[in-house]
Amino acid sequence: MRVILKNFRIVDEETDTQGSVILDGGIITGVAPHAAAKEDAAVIIDGSRLSAGSLPILMPAFVDLHAHLRDPGFPEKEVLESASLSAVAGGFGAVVCMANTRPVLDTGEKAQRLKKRSDALRLIDLYPVMSLTKGMEGRELSELNALLPRREGSGNGLYIPPMLSEDGKDVADDGLFLAAMKEARRIGIPVSCHCDFGGDEAEAAKKAGKPRSVWSRIEENNAVRRVIALGREAGCHIHIAHVSTKEAVEMIRQAKAAALTAAGTEPQGGFSGGGFTLTCEAMPHNLCLTEEDARRLGDESWGRVNPPLRSEEDREAIVKALADGTIDVIATDHAPHSRSDKEQGAPGFSGFETAFAAVFTELVRNRVIDLKRLSSLMSARPARFLDFGASPKRGRLLSGYRADLVIVDANHPWIVNPEIFRSRGGNSPFAGRELFGRILMTIHSGRVVFEY
Repeated sequence: MRVILKNFRIVDEETDTQGSVILDGGIITGVAPHAAAKEDAAVIIDGSRLSAGSLPILMPAFVDLHAHLRDPGFPEKEVLESASLSAVAGGFGAVVCMANTRPVLDTGEKAQRLKKRSDALRLIDLYPVMSLTKGMEGRELSELNALLPRREGSGNGLYIPPMLSEDGKDVADDGLFLAAMKEARRIGIPVSCHCDFGGDEAEAAKKAGKPRSVWSRIEENNAVRRVIALGREAGCHIHIAHVSTKEAVEMIRQAKAAALTAAGTEPQGGFSGGGFTLTCEAMPHNLCLTEEDARRLGDESWGRVNPPLRSEEDREAIVKALADGTIDVIATDHAPHSRSDKEQGAPGFSGFETAFAAVFTELVRNRVIDLKRLSSLMSARPARFLDFGASPKRGRLLSGYRADLVIVDANHPWIVNPEIFRSRGGNSPFAGRELFGRILMTIHSGRVVFEY
């Protein structure tokens, strides 16, 4: 079916103009900047009728490289259906979900089963991660040797996970961790490292009664140093999750510079290529909030997240790293919880429905980055990370790309109310805050899947 979206501000990582976008069969077939397309479509969506005042913004749908859907196993927190509805309400078209479910996603078969359930919903494209070790117990590798290299497996219709990860439980045994990284290199996929293994130094700080802000910093910094060293030895792609300390930022910056010097050239898109590759992500809550916000919410309840919200100095270091390219993408770490679990100290925030608005309000409206850069961080760059191969590419507004789109009203404020979230988890640190950048519509493969 042919669809025309006219009278929009069209924005992706290289474009910021006005005009129309034409869709047909779930694919973008034309972009008409500075002009209206010929109105010969079955469906016409007129941006001038969607919001008063300036034109709404039409962008590529967002791609999230880090989320927890809690399905299977934790229906009191989230189920696949509620997570998917929450994702499209936040403008997301593709989501990578972690393996810390019940049972753990430690085989390709389990991961593929979850993906097939998601495909049947036709709301988002879901890419489940596979754990590094069986049951995430850190004793024996998962069935990694059963996975074909990405190019071979994809060609045979087999499920190849987008990455491997032990989630918030970095493998303690160096030898086992290194073996997993070598398998990841063979398969041709990254290892997502959540970097919370601080070794004896962190344990000593805990036993000495040091506050979480102290020992968790030791954990993150020591773990980042460790995974960079192991990743370099394995020659694989290491992706560091939710960077939150100024020291971790600087270690990543230096390691990237050293890798670039050694390779002589930057891997295409910053994400692929042979040998050691290092990428990382930042979260909206770490870009926008600090430990003062955590105290206001409750350090050990509604304000708790792993890694914790840090100091203003740390936040500024992350923002700078985002602006200068040290940090590659923005991800949500969507981690819904029931009210009772959150009040008892479960770490994590529901992130889908506030991700874009939080960063747009904090960084774009304050002119730290522009909207093209934000689109790159939330759409084009994570889409390249996933490497869709022969299937239609995503993350840009170009002919031949998948028609995964989001329409945003940037100029009218809204108050975050978790009571109306599509997610089962109402644990948002932005509750009650005024944000700009409301999602008006999400289009998935040419179909409207969310409308405000």
